[in-house]
Amino acid sequence: MEKILDIVDAIAHEKGLQPEKVLEALKTAFVQTAKRVIDRNFAFEANVDEATKCIEIVQTITVVADDDEKLQDEEVAPAYISITDAREYDDQVELDDQLQIPHDLEEYGRTGASQLHREIEYHIQRLVEDELFNKYMSKIGTLVTGRVTSVDSHNATYIEVDEVRAVLPMKSRIKGEIFKKGDHLKAVVRRVNMDKENGIQIELSRTSPKFLEELLALEVPEIADGAVIIEKSARIPGERAKIALLSTHPQVDAVGATVGVKGVRINAVSQELIGENIDCVEYTTIPELFISRVMSPAIISHVEIIKNEDGDAEKAIVTLPADQKSKAIGKSGINIRLASMLTGLNIEIVENDAVTTEDGEIEEARDGVDALQALFS
Repeated sequence: MEKILDIVDAIAHEKGLQPEKVLEALKTAFVQTAKRVIDRNFAFEANVDEATKCIEIVQTITVVADDDEKLQDEEVAPAYISITDAREYDDQVELDDQLQIPHDLEEYGRTGASQLHREIEYHIQRLVEDELFNKYMSKIGTLVTGRVTSVDSHNATYIEVDEVRAVLPMKSRIKGEIFKKGDHLKAVVRRVNMDKENGIQIELSRTSPKFLEELLALEVPEIADGAVIIEKSARIPGERAKIALLSTHPQVDAVGATVGVKGVRINAVSQELIGENIDCVEYTTIPELFISRVMSPAIISHVEIIKNEDGDAEKAIVTLPADQKSKAIGKSGINIRLASMLTGLNIEIVENDAVTTEDGEIEEARDGVDALQALFS
């Protein structure tokens, strides 16, 4: 057991841990070993002897009077010693002093050594798991890249990400995606759990709106450096997405920078998302204007925000020409669903008698004939 501190730096370097935390884990292992091989009811402490580079185990015990009732209580008696017995160790002790009685685990032979070995392994492993848990907890919502190691019978994809194995459930895959062993893929960390039986469990996602945001930050330098901010995003994975962008620099066009020249940037992200169409809109704090932009490609006549009793917006009534209704709703309702997700409001569509000209202007109809003439002229 001598010079056991010499292995602290070696363990810390091998496992990527802080030496101080490794030392605390070793001290805990010594204390637990002492409790198992000496007496579970004793209060032990592990002290570091810098001179000998070893860890010493001492039993801390409180000195009480010979007739103290605590000595007769089986539950608490191990924590106390009578003053008469205490003075056999130190003739200077007084009542209520804390007496420390040294113990040598080597005296317990192979039993003590094997128990200590198991305790050290256990506490170092727990320390490694805690470090990984904290590391990946801080990565929730961020992009990671890994290699597929296997796909199980439930189509859950297992991915090797640095020093851990993560899982991409089928529900978190984009529809139509098929992965095989050896593939490299990107995903965001969705959830991190610690299980006593299975250790750290990391769940990834490719369907989260955060995945879209992280891919855009990877592809668009203006987003990565903060010149463009993604205020909100909404996705129906594999089909369509909408993102609300805000420029923090007067000379940067948020939408233009994100789309890129001839759409090169947004197309690169779309390819990673299996052809998902991505609509970019400029964010504004004016809710009526924001909703009209989010409803694109439909052209909106009027937006009215309905508030609840607490004054919070809960619904938007969107008025538009009849010929814009199908665009506002979108295929299978996808456009209005995304608009609702992005704004956080229920959106109700109301048709009016206006028509839309070829130039995209809304013109109020005077009567049925004029309306048709305006529409087809």
